[in-house]
Amino acid sequence: MANLDHLFKQFDSELNITASKKKALMTSKDNLRIKIKDYFSVNHPNYKPTFYIQGSYKLKTLIRTKDDTCDLDDGVYFKENPDNVTGTTLQSWVKKAVDGTTDATPQHRKKCITIDYKAGYNIDLPVLVFNEEKDSHPNLAVKDSGFQIDDPKEFMTKFNEEKSDQMVRMVKYLKSWCDYKRQDMPSGLSMTVLTMKNFQSNLRDDIALKFLLIEIETDLKAKFSCIMPTTPKDDLFGNYSETKKTNFMSNLSKFIDDAKKAIDEKNKLTASRLWKKHLGNRFPEGKDEDEETTNSASLKAAIGTSMPYFKL
Repeated sequence: MANLDHLFKQFDSELNITASKKKALMTSKDNLRIKIKDYFSVNHPNYKPTFYIQGSYKLKTLIRTKDDTCDLDDGVYFKENPDNVTGTTLQSWVKKAVDGTTDATPQHRKKCITIDYKAGYNIDLPVLVFNEEKDSHPNLAVKDSGFQIDDPKEFMTKFNEEKSDQMVRMVKYLKSWCDYKRQDMPSGLSMTVLTMKNFQSNLRDDIALKFLLIEIETDLKAKFSCIMPTTPKDDLFGNYSETKKTNFMSNLSKFIDDAKKAIDEKNKLTASRLWKKHLGNRFPEGKDEDEETTNSASLKAAIGTSMPYFKL
């Protein structure tokens, strides 16, 4: 029964963005903030933007995709909306502020403005109105739909209160699985929420991932939903088509089957290739050797330590 915990730790390191890309990402973020501040000070002086990095970068679950790209969410916050403009208008002002930053035209998406960089990353700029003295939660600008209550900071606080180093790695593994498979697989946020709800700690990452996958499948078979644990507490799977649901559940079932086989497999190379089928070519291969039988006791001990971390 091959112990591939060390290969998962290597894989975790491989998923991290490089120091040079992180530096470029932060420089680009700072430049965008300057452009936005300058634009509003000249064109809409009653609107004073502040900023807050949110999403996977803040949660430390950011990964490099198989295309060697990554993204950063930098929230653009306004304390007031004195002219009572629509969410679409406020987004369009932010878009004008950053237009010309790169050769690519900024994209006006439903819930953010996106700027793509040739260096292999993009920066998303969600726009929010939030007066902490008056409002319980921020109001997120939504294209053609006004504003909706959304609270990224509340979610990050919840995650940070409950997380462990292993839970963070589990999120990254599942995000890399979805990235590798593509085909309308769930978003990184969805996989983060599912991990929070179904995570089980273990001495080994390979066993922890197997149990996490099983728990997720059991949970979704009972009710196919992914409810945000914080405001706005919406269902991230609410608009899934039957085709998209079937595709995800099919991929999940296949992953579980191979995860079980990998845990039971003695040969390290064979076991690693079972994981590789679902996690992609960046997952390292083990040596073509069998796990020593003396490790069977440690396997039983590891399985015995598996337990639900918490339930939302």
